[in-house]
Amino acid sequence: MKLEVGDVVALNMPMLGCEIGTRGVVYETYKDFDDKNLKGVSVIFENGNYDGFSAEEQGVMLVKENVFPYQKKSYEFKNVMKLTEDFRAGYWNDIFV
Repeated sequence: MKLEVGDVVALNMPMLGCEIGTRGVVYETYKDFDDKNLKGVSVIFENGNYDGFSAEEQGVMLVKENVFPYQKKSYEFKNVMKLTEDFRAGYWNDIFV
């Protein structure tokens, strides 16, 4: 699965206090730890929890949702403190409806 910043995903399994089907948004990509030719992604979920997913984990734990008109392709991840602040300020509210 090829995910980029702003892509909307849904969980395939319960985790991080979220149920199956909970939406998340990719806020960062990085070189996969197991295979540097692949990308890992960091995702923030509807409840404000976030985690990283290797390329292998993405295929098992995430499903890419259809394109939404509100995608945040321009989000620039700085650190988790700012990520949490942006979440609390409602940055992704239009997606988490």
